[in-house]
Formats: sequence, structure tokens, C-alpha cells
Amino acid sequence: MTNTTDVAGTFLLGGDLRINRLGFGAMRLAVNSLTGPPRDPRTGITVLRRAVELGVDHIDTAGFYGRGTVHAHELIREALAPYPDGLVIATKVGPLRDASGMPSGEATPDQLRGLVEEDLRRLGLDRLDLVYLRVGGLGPAGGTSIAPRFEALAALREEGLIRHLGVSHVDAAQLAEAAAIAPVAAVQNHFHLQYRDDAELLASCTSAGTGYVPYFPLGGGNRPIDPGRYQDVADRHGATPAQVALAWLLALSPVMLAIPGTGSPAHLAENVAAASLRLTERDLADLAEPGEPTGTADLAAWAAAETANGTAGPTG
Repeated sequence: MTNTTDVAGTFLLGGDLRINRLGFGAMRLAVNSLTGPPRDPRTGITVLRRAVELGVDHIDTAGFYGRGTVHAHELIREALAPYPDGLVIATKVGPLRDASGMPSGEATPDQLRGLVEEDLRRLGLDRLDLVYLRVGGLGPAGGTSIAPRFEALAALREEGLIRHLGVSHVDAAQLAEAAAIAPVAAVQNHFHLQYRDDAELLASCTSAGTGYVPYFPLGGGNRPIDPGRYQDVADRHGATPAQVALAWLLALSPVMLAIPGTGSPAHLAENVAAASLRLTERDLADLAEPGEPTGTADLAAWAAAETANGTAGPTG
């Protein structure tokens, strides 16, 4: 497999930012888990610089990614500033950090300006390429209006502090609510090989040409991936189950933007190599869940058809 990200193809984010569809998530740069100790910042800087060398031009971060004195924003700035042309940095605002640094509670509309200005300062930027409104915690998405907060971000976009807007951890009603206020360039929701509940929203994004960025693309939180279920497919390609999981995501839809994260140079190389893995019809059939069509990569189109027929989409 070729060890560069560009072989996965590109996507035009927001209609004007062309990026490779395999990017990098910064959540694990500073700390491996929500409760773990900080990582060595020197390793994080090495990983970031190597990621860019391998073609990564889309880095997803957040102000609450970090622990103690080690934080993703500062690692990104130290490793990569002055930033290379074409590098897109996406960040998320919404959660507020408590005294321990953990995300706790949600910012009000009036507090969002401060979070955006803090991200600009910490990253050393005059304008943020993509800012997601991160909604809620780790429970089910939906159930609340996001209009007042999204309107606050839309106002900052009009001021020129933000180039494009996105939403994260939302349901279809919240996405529609946001899209009625300002263009939504990307949606970042929980989705991976063994957690497919968001297939209908992915279908909607595919139809609209909206970027879809799955968080926990290799499992995580309370929805881990069982790699043993995909070992046969991996063995056919001389690949790892994690590489199969990433290749499956990229095969689903042209708007899919995978952002696997790591604090390990070796794991980074493994993730990037997945960009060149091409799954066969047999592979896709083996990876399909009960009730899904087999022998096709177009799960998103199937979910759209299911929605049109008034039936539920797939569940993980």
C-alpha cells in the first residue's frame, strides 16, 4: 500500500477548500484517553510533522483536547507554524472545560465568541478554516434547539473570523436547523464500521455535498470495534483490521472525510497506508450488516432509499 494520503481522493470542503479525504484527528496527540496521563509533547510534534509530510492537509482539533500542560492546539502551532499553504485546520467549540480541564457543560451563545477568539490565539491564526458547533455530551444526539448558538457562530463567520461552519453530534432536525441559518460545510458525528446508526444522515450529506466526518472512526468511547470480525478481509489484503475499517469508511461516500488520530508515528503510518486500500465486492459483502445490500460500496444511497420508503436505516 502507498504511504500517502492523496490516493484516497479529494473533497472540496465548503466549495473552496480542496483537501485529501484522509486527514488527521488531534484528540490523541496530547493524551491517549480522557483519563490517561499526558503524552510526551515531543512525540506529538513528530507525529504532526510526519503527517503533513505524508500528505495530511486536514487536521481536526479542539480547545479541550489536552491534559495538564500538554494540549493539541499548542502542539499543532509549535509543530507546523508558519502553516503550509493548503493546510486546513478544523476546530470545535461548545463544551466548556471545568477546573480539571475536562469538557463539562455547554457554552451559551454569548460565550462562543470567547472560545473562537481563544482558538485563534492558541493556534496563531487570523481566521479559522472550519469551526464546528459541538452539541451535547456523549449521549444520544438531538432533542434540543441549536439555533441561538449556531446564529452566534454565523455572526462570527460574517465578521471574517471563521471561513466555514460545521455541526457535531447532531441529528437530522438539528442539521436542518443549522442549515437554515448559514451554510453547513461539514457534519462530524459518531460513525464507524460497527456503529452505523447515522447512515441516514450520511445519505443526506451525500446528497447535499456536505462533508461527513466520523468521530471515533476506529471505535472509541462506548462503541469499540471488534477487530477479529474483519481479520479475514484484512488477511486477503495483507492489511490490518484498522486499515480495513478506514477503507470501508472511504468507500461509502465521496463526502466521507476520515480523521483517524494517534500519538504514535508507527500508528500514523498504518493509518495513512489505508488510503490506498481498495476493498472488493467480496470484501464489502463480508463487511455488510444483516439487512444491508451486499457487493456494493453505496451504503449511503441505500440508506437514502430506505428513508424514502419510510423504513429505518441500519443499526450498528
